[in-house]
Amino acid sequence: MAESTKKKVSDAKTHVKNAAATTKGKAKAVTGKALGNKKLQTKGKLEEVKGKTKKAGQRVKEKIAD
Repeated sequence: MAESTKKKVSDAKTHVKNAAATTKGKAKAVTGKALGNKKLQTKGKLEEVKGKTKKAGQRVKEKIAD
């Protein structure tokens, strides 16, 4: 596999991982709200923000590499 292909695959995996973290956090936040569980809701919001931050960081990293 060529080096650039490996990098693209790695970048794609990272994008999927970060999107999954964002989605997981959103699901926890919604579940926490539905159940009236403030702790779960807050934890979900934090995970969602963390995933979004990682996604933004990955985009910046890719722009710099280009």
